[in-house]
Amino acid sequence: MRALTFSRFGGPEVLEWREVPDPSPAAGHAVVRTRAIGLNFADVYRRRGAYHLAGQPPYIAGYEAAGVIESIAPGGPTDLRHGQRVAFADVPFANAELVLAPVDRLVPLPDEVSFETAAASMLQGLTAQYLTADSHPLAAGERAVVHSAAGGVGSLLVQICRVRGAVPLALVSSESKRALALELGAEAALTYEPGWPDAIRRLTPGGRGADVAFDAVGRTLMDSFAAVRTGGHVVFYGMAGGDPPHVDPRMLMDTSKRLTGGDLWNVLTSGAERVRRSAELFGWIRSGRVKVSIWKTFPLSQGAEAHRALEGRGTTGKILLIPG
Repeated sequence: MRALTFSRFGGPEVLEWREVPDPSPAAGHAVVRTRAIGLNFADVYRRRGAYHLAGQPPYIAGYEAAGVIESIAPGGPTDLRHGQRVAFADVPFANAELVLAPVDRLVPLPDEVSFETAAASMLQGLTAQYLTADSHPLAAGERAVVHSAAGGVGSLLVQICRVRGAVPLALVSSESKRALALELGAEAALTYEPGWPDAIRRLTPGGRGADVAFDAVGRTLMDSFAAVRTGGHVVFYGMAGGDPPHVDPRMLMDTSKRLTGGDLWNVLTSGAERVRRSAELFGWIRSGRVKVSIWKTFPLSQGAEAHRALEGRGTTGKILLIPG
């Protein structure tokens, strides 16, 4: 098979399209032939050497894709079969034509969900699902601040807030992204201008503040606390804009506010959980209530160009890599 690899750390130029050995079926695993692969910033960080990598070069990044089962080891689950359409969010070495995947990480795909839509929605979509179901179970009528509302998770959060009956208040980095957030269903969309927490509060009944803020920026954490009401909640699930400041527990006590951390891997605890959560996500997509935005597709062999596009931060939807 062929794969997108790197043998040293650095910029996109270190990526190489090369022949590597095919994976062999092992107990509890299936070999999946990929049809569409999601590109994520974690792939960039691995290429740069910011994450620990097991094994020896050439390394293969990627962990989100959709495809068909090429082969499955004997004694595997009876609900999976050769040729079945599946997707996964957390299987390593996905930037390849063939991927060896633990069977309990494979999610069967409904016929109505394309390979491209699945590869564009598994990671960010399941993140948005657990944030609004586990980290802060959204109630109808709640005001929810959504940071980076035109990004991968943020754009889905805006829509899922609406699905759950909440009112999304979006934060974005530019006027063009502001228009996109409004199109996705945000009640209002603000840019990160000084004083935005006060502007958020003015958009809430009585100026009391939002009920919850979903913050993946990091350095904005204290502003998120300023934007939520007394007794409000901040959900911290990323630091794309830099490390967060330290939080004084006395502030939490004085304001009765809560801080919750969130990580997808802490909720994807079993194959059954993956299937259950994916079923809810795919149900929203199939009904048209949640739309998945794909910015551009690149041949997997041109992965370096895809990495350059992602690092340019001018994208407003998912980048996909297409094998073959």
